[in-house]
Amino acid sequence: MTQALLAFKWLLVMFVLAGVVPLLVADYQFLLVGLHFRRLHYAKSAPTFPRTAILIPAWNEAAVIGGAIDRLMLLDYPRDSLRIFVVDDASTDATPDVIQAKAAKYPQTVVHLRRDKGGEGKAATLNHGLALILADDWMQAILIMDADVIYEASALRRMTRHLADPKVGSVTGYIKEGSGGAHHMARFIAYEYVTAQAAARRSQEVLGAIACLAGGAQLHSRDNIEALGGRIDTSTLAEDTVTTFKTQIGGRRAIFEPQAVVWAEEPEGIVALWKQRLRWARGNIQVTRLFRNIWFRPQPGNNLGSLSFGLLWFSILLLPVLMLMGSGSLVTLYFIDHSLASVAFHGVWMAGGITYLFITSFTLLIDTSVARVTWKEAVLFPGAVNVVILLGAVLPGPMNWLARQSLSAAGLVMTPGWTRGVELFVYLWLAACMGVAYLGKVCESRPLGRITGPAFLYIGGYGPLLCAISVAAYLNDLKNAEAHWDKTEKTGKVVASV
Repeated sequence: MTQALLAFKWLLVMFVLAGVVPLLVADYQFLLVGLHFRRLHYAKSAPTFPRTAILIPAWNEAAVIGGAIDRLMLLDYPRDSLRIFVVDDASTDATPDVIQAKAAKYPQTVVHLRRDKGGEGKAATLNHGLALILADDWMQAILIMDADVIYEASALRRMTRHLADPKVGSVTGYIKEGSGGAHHMARFIAYEYVTAQAAARRSQEVLGAIACLAGGAQLHSRDNIEALGGRIDTSTLAEDTVTTFKTQIGGRRAIFEPQAVVWAEEPEGIVALWKQRLRWARGNIQVTRLFRNIWFRPQPGNNLGSLSFGLLWFSILLLPVLMLMGSGSLVTLYFIDHSLASVAFHGVWMAGGITYLFITSFTLLIDTSVARVTWKEAVLFPGAVNVVILLGAVLPGPMNWLARQSLSAAGLVMTPGWTRGVELFVYLWLAACMGVAYLGKVCESRPLGRITGPAFLYIGGYGPLLCAISVAAYLNDLKNAEAHWDKTEKTGKVVASV
């Protein structure tokens, strides 16, 4: 064997083992959740009710905006300390009529602001409202939310109490999927939100660096908004993330308040989810580039440049790349050094199996009300085939026995050729699962799509679907495709009890 070939083989092994990094980072993140009690901000909090302007951007939101306003009027918060500003972004449906009716119903509380020119994105719409709100000194805090979200009665006061600490610039709540698991996509999203918010934001607080204030629930002190220039960033599709980063770069804390629960209507299908998450993924790529001078560069006043936060950010951002790289490396090793490929595979998938069991169990325990509805989607989050592969890596003996028994029952025999074929399939699947999940999107709008779409999603996996969306975002970014704001259509189906 030449030295060059040997070096090439071990380079491929390193590419495969790089896939362990996101797994270890995920384990680390969830372990940090257990330390969250040490970072609780309640000792510095106190009941406080600043005069709060609620700013809602609305474009063709007739189906949801009325209900959202009515729910806001039920907030456990002094009525004379609330004003609701709805910025109508040149809506072409009945949105203006609905808002004006609510303004008449709640005089001096609900204000209708109309933009004659719309379609410039959420950030531009928010800036229209901010300019008017900041023009006088009434506002002491501002809550930026979406037109479809429903706040629990106690949510706002649970958030404002943190502003008693002058070092806090912003607070975000816990966004939960609001349909009660009425359809399969809602259950996947509900489970995902526990991992991405209830778990991830707690761990980020332990690190002292919050990645993103929820776009539908972000409270800012007046001082923080003014320090940001009185405007929301319009250069990216992730204005909420940019605001979060700039808040912390300015030396002010961003707080996650898990008891401030906000319910939101989420996409019901893969196509709608794809549109929403493609925007989010493009935004994260833009944010990564915008703050390129921060990554892995510790600086005073914030922890955004810490090694831990950087690993959390890039492990998610680069996960699809590592999946593709690992799959390609395993397939190459399969043909040039089969035994080495087998060793590398078992190492990575053993780590994957342990991580899967740990994170799934932990997540289901964090929010048991969600767990009761979504446990099946939690188990199948990586996809049915990946679950079988993970079980095979963790429990090779029982799974091999089961495979042999199944083949025997079908009158087949496990031959060396079968074994090698299954191994090659497994190596390819690490990347192919993203393609299978994508087929769910392709099939959803076609005949029998209500059956085939979910089938491909459950087989390929919701997690791999998110990775496929990230791949699409990379490609769009490389092509310099136009980045624009695509609003997710809402129908007012939030049914959670508030």
